[in-house]
Amino acid sequence: MTHVLGEYKRITSRRQSRSELGRILENEEAARVFNRIEETLMKLGLSRNEARVYVFLARKKEAKASEISTALLLNRTETYRILMNLQKMGLISTVFEKPLKFIALPLEKSLNLLIETKKLSISALEIEKEKIIESWRSLPKNEIPVPRREIFQVLEGYEHINLKVKDMIEDVDSEIYICASEDCLGRFYYAGLLDAVEENARRGVRVMFLAKKSPKNIFFMRDLKRSDIRYLQSELEETPFFIIADNEEMLLFLDSIMEENRLGKPIALYTNCTVLIKALHKLFMTLWDNSAGSEKSI
Repeated sequence: MTHVLGEYKRITSRRQSRSELGRILENEEAARVFNRIEETLMKLGLSRNEARVYVFLARKKEAKASEISTALLLNRTETYRILMNLQKMGLISTVFEKPLKFIALPLEKSLNLLIETKKLSISALEIEKEKIIESWRSLPKNEIPVPRREIFQVLEGYEHINLKVKDMIEDVDSEIYICASEDCLGRFYYAGLLDAVEENARRGVRVMFLAKKSPKNIFFMRDLKRSDIRYLQSELEETPFFIIADNEEMLLFLDSIMEENRLGKPIALYTNCTVLIKALHKLFMTLWDNSAGSEKSI
């Protein structure tokens, strides 16, 4: 009998442990979802606390200011200020009863509203940009010649790096050399940058690609009909990845060089340094010349 009771307790304990583990995993997943929503709302213009208050209201359906303040550990004054800001944005409404309650616009509608607001703001900035450029060009020209200087610029994050790549692709006149990792090619593919490169090839720019041969890279570059492509051996683990345009400017991707990227974001170095450009151009051509052909690896 004692043995049976002991076995029953062990089974019950295991079941409770599994149940507790399931709850922990569910809570962790929910936390990840909430964090992702908050980060998206912040990208669309909300502060961290505004995003937290909105998400809390969206989940709870309706709540009093005191409930929000207590749940999110915010002082009462800041809570009311945030609620007023969210109301001005059209993300929450007030229920006029005692005490006052607040309800949130559904998440999908809120995201649509914030995105449309961003679009309108960008459209207004585009119009303002043209006016500013026109005014700038109307100013008296500075006739003093500016000597060429070698510049270095460290870029951090996908958006800034992709924008710089876009500028280089748009400004190139005669040739562009690209030695890219699978990660870089994926980012360029989904950002539409490979289409821009292929358009350059159509208008006569010489486009040369070096990349490791992998199913993903072949997929990313399948539509590059006018670009020259050759594949690196998978053994070449320490190959730097970079872009050189017209032998005048270069973008060097530092992720593969830096052993530890504490920022957790992609980093790249942009420069017009002649020595660096010549060195990496020589490396590129060495790898290229040793390649047997566009569908063969070196």
